[in-house]
Amino acid sequence: MDKILKFGIPKGSLEKATIDLFQKAGWVVKVSTRNYFPSVDDPQLSCALIRAQEMARYVEEGALDAAITGKDWVMENNSDVVEVQELIYSKESPRPARWVLVVTEDSPIKRLEDMQGKKVATELVSFTRRYFGEKGIKVKVEFSWGTTEAKVVEGLVDAIVDVTETGSTIRAHGLRIVHELMQSTPRLIANKESWQDPWKKEKIQQIATLLKAALGADRMVGLKMNVPQKRLEEVVVVLPCLNAPTIASLYQSDWYSVEVVVREEVVRELIPLLLRKGAEGIIEYALNKVI
Repeated sequence: MDKILKFGIPKGSLEKATIDLFQKAGWVVKVSTRNYFPSVDDPQLSCALIRAQEMARYVEEGALDAAITGKDWVMENNSDVVEVQELIYSKESPRPARWVLVVTEDSPIKRLEDMQGKKVATELVSFTRRYFGEKGIKVKVEFSWGTTEAKVVEGLVDAIVDVTETGSTIRAHGLRIVHELMQSTPRLIANKESWQDPWKKEKIQQIATLLKAALGADRMVGLKMNVPQKRLEEVVVVLPCLNAPTIASLYQSDWYSVEVVVREEVVRELIPLLLRKGAEGIIEYALNKVI
């Protein structure tokens, strides 16, 4: 029987970004609106769409061998899993998600200790209870089914623990951040027994390596150009590359081919500069992976 790795793709905000990332890494994942089991062009891989909030539990229980979910949901479920790789989805989520304690602007709560005996609403119930418990602060924590900001605005609770990146939405609702409880980024996690299986571990590591390489290529491009020998040093000195540029002499010529990998945002300034320095035939090309 062929070996299969059961892999969880987070349904929701990271779903499209994860599928696009797999495509860039070399796997074509296709989602049907009629089921939660995307097809993938790898006979050794079986995918399932699962809410990120539940993912760590399914991995811990062995229903999935590996998956992508947020660090926050691993901690919320207190899951005993292997954290294989942090994955910063730089285009979709350039900053870590921050879980913060939030109150109204006019609230008397100024610091964490002021929460003693208060009520807080959050989706991150278990983690929040543990966090306040470890601080020795007694609070009543209740689950929020949504519209969490409204609960503190309407006075239904004294504070909320909610997720944000920049805090701009919180401020727009007339609310104030009192304290940051944790930061979270997407993680590739694995079941502990699956990680002990040599074949599954190798397959998970293959996925981790290529996903990381695809993320490493985000907003990176390659530049290739021809440079006369007499202008070579002038061109090389202005190239902001990851390592030393690749330089090869052209056949029966005193010209060189120069190739570099650079950040996409520098290209608009770099190409005119390279032309002034004597480079010709400049080609810019996209990258799928940087390892």
